[in-house]
Parts: sequence; structure tokens; C-alpha cells
Amino acid sequence: METLFVPNENDIKRWVKEAIKECLEDLKAEHKTNGMDTESFVSRSDIADVLDISLVTLTDWMKRGLPFHKQRGRVYFIRSEVIEYIKTRNIGPYKFSRRFSAIE
Repeated sequence: METLFVPNENDIKRWVKEAIKECLEDLKAEHKTNGMDTESFVSRSDIADVLDISLVTLTDWMKRGLPFHKQRGRVYFIRSEVIEYIKTRNIGPYKFSRRFSAIE
């Protein structure tokens, strides 16, 4: 005849903790393989300081296609993506229409 094992509360808690720990380790390993763990996010003000531009200009560049990421309602950048974008695209001075030619 087989012995029936009835787990107590501590056994169940330990099993749940172990299962959660395994899931978190799997997620961490997945992020490392996707390259997400190699660089952290940079805020708008920090990337504007790096590029030596104003936040208004940064917003304009975002509208032009500068890569950014939103998390919880905030905007972040990955520094290598921004540098690669600037290298591949010619983000130069603004082009004014004829009526603003006197400003140039």
C-alpha cells in the first residue's frame, strides 16, 4: 500500500517561491539574449544633454523619426539607437520656407 503525502502550508509556500524564482530567472535570461540587458534607458533630459540640444528640438527630432521608447507614460531612449540613427540620417538645420528666408 502506498503512503499518501499531504503537503502542509510551508511546503506549498516553498513550491510557489521556487516556481516564481525559476520564472524570473528564465525572463532574465531571455532579456539578456535579446540584448535588452546590455544597455539601460536614458531620459529625455539626459539624451538632450548628450546631444547638446534643447528638449523642444529633441521633441521635433522624435517627430522626424528619432527612436524612442515609452514606459508608464514616460519617454526613454537607448543611447546606441540614437547614435546609430544620427549617423545614418542627416539631421541638419531646419529648412525654412521662402517667407522666412530673411531669418537665415
